[in-house]
Amino acid sequence: MKPDISSFEDIHFIITKFYDKLLIDKKMAPFFEEIVQHNHLEKHIQVIANFWNDILFDTLLYRENVMQKHLTKSAMMAFQKEHFSIWTSYFLTTIDTYFFGLNATTMKNRALSIATVMQLKMNCY
Repeated sequence: MKPDISSFEDIHFIITKFYDKLLIDKKMAPFFEEIVQHNHLEKHIQVIANFWNDILFDTLLYRENVMQKHLTKSAMMAFQKEHFSIWTSYFLTTIDTYFFGLNATTMKNRALSIATVMQLKMNCY
C-alpha cells in the first residue's frame, strides 16, 4: 500500500517528479525556460514545496503571492485552459503514483481548487 504524504521531503519529492513531467511537455516547458536557463529549478521547486507544505501542514514557509506570480507570468506568456488541464493532470497523476491517504487527497483537492480560481482570474475558464 502507498504511504500518505507525511513530510516536507514527501512534498519536495512530488514537486520534483511533477516538474520532471512538465519540463518534457512541449506545451508546458516554455513557461519554465527562464528558470531552467538560469539554473534556478531547484530553488523554484523549493519555493513550490514550501507553498504546499504550508497548505498541508499549516506552516509559514511560503512568503510570496502565488496568484500575482501567475498573473505576471501570464502577462508575458498567456495561460490557456489547456495549460491548466495539463498541469492538473500531471499533478494529480504524480501524487497518485506515489501516495494515497488524507493528505494526498487534500493536496489534489486543493490543487484543483487553486487551478479553478486561477483560471477564473485569468479569464481562461
